[in-house]
Amino acid sequence: MKELTKAEEQVMQFLWELEKAFVKEIVERMDEPKPAYNTVSTIIRILERKGFVGHNAYGKTHEYYPLISRKEYTRSFMKNFMRNYFSGSFQEMVSFFAREDNMSISELDELMEDVKRDLENENPEENEQRS
Repeated sequence: MKELTKAEEQVMQFLWELEKAFVKEIVERMDEPKPAYNTVSTIIRILERKGFVGHNAYGKTHEYYPLISRKEYTRSFMKNFMRNYFSGSFQEMVSFFAREDNMSISELDELMEDVKRDLENENPEENEQRS
């Protein structure tokens, strides 16, 4: 999956939040100074060509919706990030951020418990098989 530019990702964040929207609705949600309608429209058409966005046509008006979920994109982005900066090692990445944020042992333990709990909730069948 291709990585999004900063502008593309910003538009996608609004589409993921809204689930479907017209360009006007996306522009209205953006911070000041708001980009031009045509700028956002161009970004959405680029996202459509890249396969991130689909649309429903109502005459000359288009309502856009995400074809890729936020979770799907995040997973792909993080895998590329780990591969490019941490040799694909989750352990190296966690270690880096733990050092950079000066995490204590108890904070690191808490993080690991959170990850373990999330994994167990995400894959209950696999965890039953391991028991």
